[in-house]
Amino acid sequence: MVRLVVYLLTIALIASGLAWLADRPGTLQIVWQGYDIETSVFRAIVILAALVASLIFIWSIFKALWNSPAMIGSRLMRHRERKGLDALSGGMIAIGAGDSALASRYALQARKTLPHEPLTQLLRAQSAELSGDRAAARRIYEAMLASPETEQLGLRGLFLEAQREGAGEAARQFAARALKANPKLGWSSTALFEQQCKQKDWTAALSTLEHARKSGHIPKSAADRKRAVLLTAKAIPAEDDTPDKALAWAQEAHSLAPDLVPAAVVAGRILASRGNTSKAAKIIQKTWTKAPHPDLATVYAHARVGDSTRDRLDRVRQLAALNPHSIESPIAVATTASEARLFDEARRALEPLLSDRLTQRVALLMARIEAGENGEKGRVREWLARAMNAARDPVWQADGVISDHWEPISPVDGRLDAFQWRVPVETGDSARGEILATKIEELIAIAPATTEIKAEAPVVADTKTEAVTPVSVGTEPPDVEPEVVTAEPVTVPVAPNAGNDPKASAVGAANGAVRQAAATARGDELTPTVKTLPQERSTSVRGDSAVFVTPRAPDDPGTEPLEPELEQPVARRNFRSVN
Repeated sequence: MVRLVVYLLTIALIASGLAWLADRPGTLQIVWQGYDIETSVFRAIVILAALVASLIFIWSIFKALWNSPAMIGSRLMRHRERKGLDALSGGMIAIGAGDSALASRYALQARKTLPHEPLTQLLRAQSAELSGDRAAARRIYEAMLASPETEQLGLRGLFLEAQREGAGEAARQFAARALKANPKLGWSSTALFEQQCKQKDWTAALSTLEHARKSGHIPKSAADRKRAVLLTAKAIPAEDDTPDKALAWAQEAHSLAPDLVPAAVVAGRILASRGNTSKAAKIIQKTWTKAPHPDLATVYAHARVGDSTRDRLDRVRQLAALNPHSIESPIAVATTASEARLFDEARRALEPLLSDRLTQRVALLMARIEAGENGEKGRVREWLARAMNAARDPVWQADGVISDHWEPISPVDGRLDAFQWRVPVETGDSARGEILATKIEELIAIAPATTEIKAEAPVVADTKTEAVTPVSVGTEPPDVEPEVVTAEPVTVPVAPNAGNDPKASAVGAANGAVRQAAATARGDELTPTVKTLPQERSTSVRGDSAVFVTPRAPDDPGTEPLEPELEQPVARRNFRSVN
């Protein structure tokens, strides 16, 4: 619109000028070299304008002829570039769609039309990766390192290739070189930090984390949490050798992440060993309110050297009052009370948990209380049986791996701060028995030395006779038919050195009680089936005989076993082992 207005104004001015000249006639005379030229002013101006226009036209023709080769070359170049850009666009689309053949064809076309374009190199490398030719992809990425424009692209490609092949050290070097070339790169700092954590280079990881925080690649809250985990990872192994450094690292980690249990445990333990009980108590109390944990209760109870068990109980009561709604509070009180042999108080502390919040640890603690107080075999068996069916307790878990202690990284993928204190997924009876085995060892260790659990050999019915006899089941393979033999009742002392494997005896007792309880609840009729025990679960007491604990219901307090001379063959019944 503006151009049209300017054009019309120009025409109007020219017309006005010509009209002004036409209204004012005059004569123009030129005398030069014997020539006498006389004309009007209007005509002279028209002739001059025509002459200027002719000169301009001739110059444009000459210029076009002069530049025609360059124009032709430029047109051909533009056509070639357009064709190459189309190949790049089509190749990227083919890579996104997963069409390796089409991507390779477009990559070849782009290489012919745009050989020096960085996108061409990227298209060739990704098409080689898509087709499975990783050696060609690495060669292309290595060639990119020669140019400053494509160096960062080549480093990232080589880093990803090293990660795919599991070359951690090579991936770390590529990431470090990329971060040095461009400190503002986010992926390089993150990748370098992850590789340093996998290699447990905590000092270098702290430096990289600080760089990433200053560059804005990671939020401050997340950076503080990661720094706390790294400091704790440095403090744990240094607690014995360099306690001063370990204490400084643990205290800084606690200030950054008060809910980080291992940092509070290390700091509290070192401070308590130096007699600084008040400061250790403050650290433990602060963490207990945010993340209660058994290790915190243990450190808090033993924070003052020389305290009696009653003094430790008073301290644990104060700690439990800070977080009364957590299940760890009554468990900590009950544990300390049982150590002080105040079994009534320990039982009262656990009483709110026995109905709706019963866990394996609570049930085992009740069994420990029963065994330590009066050694009642029936009550101990009852709580062991209930422990097998109780809910799981929280454990340190990361990516499906359960550990008995905290680790800074995941053992699966090396991810930092992967271990969490939470309840694991439920497992089968055999797995539950294995998990409980280590806990039952503690119960066996504190049981009175005179306590005995008498295990009777299982009874197998003979379908052809009216009476059956006890049998002893050995460790024969499962495909061997069991033989019916007479065996004397076996008395197994419950003590730390009972048999070859007291852990297996305790687990077998709990498993037998659980199975019998399940059969009783369902009303199943037992059939004459004998199942050979696995080798790792059997306890050899007399020769090669495996020890079975007589199954009974959880609510059965147990009875004294019959004397050998009083045992008689029983009337025929149908028995079946309940798995």
